[in-house]
Amino acid sequence: MSGSSYGKLFKITTWGESHGKALGVVIDGCPAGLPLSEEDIQIFLDRRKPGKTKISTPRKEDDKVEILSGVFDGKTTGTPISLIVHNTSQRSSDYSEIASYYRPGHADYTFDAKYGFRDYRGGGRSSARETIGRVAAGAIASKILNTLGISLMAYTKSIGPIEIDEKTFSPQAILDTPTCMPDYEASKRAEEYLAECMKDFDSAGGVIECKIEGCPAGIGEPVFDKLDSDIAKAIMSIGAVKAVEIGDGIQVSTRRGSENNDSFTMQGDKVCKTTNHAGGILGGISDGSTIVFRAHIKPTPSIFKKQQTVNKQGENIEIEIKGRHDPVVVPRAVVVVEAMAAITLLDAMLVNMGSKIENLQKVYVL
Repeated sequence: MSGSSYGKLFKITTWGESHGKALGVVIDGCPAGLPLSEEDIQIFLDRRKPGKTKISTPRKEDDKVEILSGVFDGKTTGTPISLIVHNTSQRSSDYSEIASYYRPGHADYTFDAKYGFRDYRGGGRSSARETIGRVAAGAIASKILNTLGISLMAYTKSIGPIEIDEKTFSPQAILDTPTCMPDYEASKRAEEYLAECMKDFDSAGGVIECKIEGCPAGIGEPVFDKLDSDIAKAIMSIGAVKAVEIGDGIQVSTRRGSENNDSFTMQGDKVCKTTNHAGGILGGISDGSTIVFRAHIKPTPSIFKKQQTVNKQGENIEIEIKGRHDPVVVPRAVVVVEAMAAITLLDAMLVNMGSKIENLQKVYVL
């Protein structure tokens, strides 16, 4: 299987299956000298682990990370960093029945079409548990970006028809609420909506928004490796994401140029914009303002309603899926979106170091 690696200079390779012995990631290209501990990474993994709230899967996993290589005396050595998380609560018997048929909304059929064989236990590599490696790597990327004055904040913007009110935005609520919404009241309404979905043996989707503060102007390439296209690819590689918007996104298609253009102005000796419809990226290159994007997440495909499908013998059948599943994956995907954004931005910044002769002189000329 190809396609398990991402990045150019800060490169990650995730490995493992949902019901295998463990999952993990190998990170190549992390600079030496970064103070790093398992606790730094665990904070991020705890944000995505299952079984924490009534609106997540009841599967209980500690998701404890171990650093196997690349760190000595509490600092990165510049060599590949290998991280592992052991599976401890897999119940593969819950999935034995689905070996004979294709679940609607899942990758069962396409895996069989591609490989002629699949790991049906929880979806194997197509399971959301694959994102453990991404989040662990994202924790390291975020720590590096923080040393450069760059911060990322992702949160749930909406679940089903329930959307946050920007007037009551609370960063603390992202960590306090089971929905990861920065709006306590909207979170309560979203929880009620999800309770209705669960009562109907159904699921819900939603939108995750991410904001990146402190990114300097000039990051990203002008043609194929645009910063916004790289972000879109990274976020679309997350299994449940079906659409990505940068800045004002699809709203721009209804506007005139005079309404959509961001005017420039000087603030002291710095070029700034009076608005940010572009979401911090122009021509594929960061413009120094806040980078804003949204990921649209599909409803969890594993629902307990009766559904129509076909089996491997080509027969039409009716099924009722069993097992432990999230009624909504949006809250647990928030940190995954944040992690992939951090990995993408850090990689682009490392690539950008070679864009000017002055950059090389700063490093190599004493």
